[in-house]
Amino acid sequence: MPELPEVETTVRGLARYLEGERITRVAVNRPDLRRPFPPNLVQALTGAKVTGLGRRAKYGLIETDRNQTMVFHLGMSGRWRIEPDSPDKHDHLVLETGSGHVLALNDARRFGSVDLIDTDKLDQWPPFAALGPEPLGDSLTPRHLAQAFAGRFAPVKPLLLDQRIVAGLGNIYVCEALYRARIRPDKEAGKVTRAAIERLVPAIKAVLAESIEAGGSTIRDYAQPNGELGYFAASWQVYGREGQPCPCGGKVERFTQGGRSTFWCPKCQK
Repeated sequence: MPELPEVETTVRGLARYLEGERITRVAVNRPDLRRPFPPNLVQALTGAKVTGLGRRAKYGLIETDRNQTMVFHLGMSGRWRIEPDSPDKHDHLVLETGSGHVLALNDARRFGSVDLIDTDKLDQWPPFAALGPEPLGDSLTPRHLAQAFAGRFAPVKPLLLDQRIVAGLGNIYVCEALYRARIRPDKEAGKVTRAAIERLVPAIKAVLAESIEAGGSTIRDYAQPNGELGYFAASWQVYGREGQPCPCGGKVERFTQGGRSTFWCPKCQK
């Protein structure tokens, strides 16, 4: 599933072709993805001017001058194709701008979603209302995590994946951040020291920023809007490296937490 860096990379790629443009044609080529397309999507977007693009957690945002924002989620296999050479059977939503740019939301497995929300009500939209702070923003601080972890017996990794605590963190980047901060992923959150939390917050921000710079991590279907792959996978220190050596002299191990693979080094993560 595309995670925060992949969504951020996607939004930045779309902005080059959509920001400030007027949408002249909207084609919805099937009734639904994970859930139905908004019934008024074509009418709401046709003729609208795109006033901004953004991201909240793992959702992409396309704002228009009609006080409406199209919110998209890429699901398991979704991606945007820019100026596609030819139509594809999985191009389920197609936008065309006044400058002639064509952008197609392609989703082979159809686990993604598209919603249309009043821009001034985005914060109250149920999927957003309970979200924690953005990990790249100023609201994610050691104090915030210390308060969220205080007295908790749950392991630290599942808590970091809880979108109510931090918005947008996914499995790959939590594994990598915990490795950089030298925190074992199954440690009780309430026992994580303040010093360790002081290492964890910048580790989260750094691993996300580096992945965005590299275009994200390509696993299976993900590609940037321009068709290029994300190259951050080449920088993984633990994720997907079970049995491989760690620079500390240990060996990367894997176990399952909450149905997800956790990768870590028992020698340097305490």
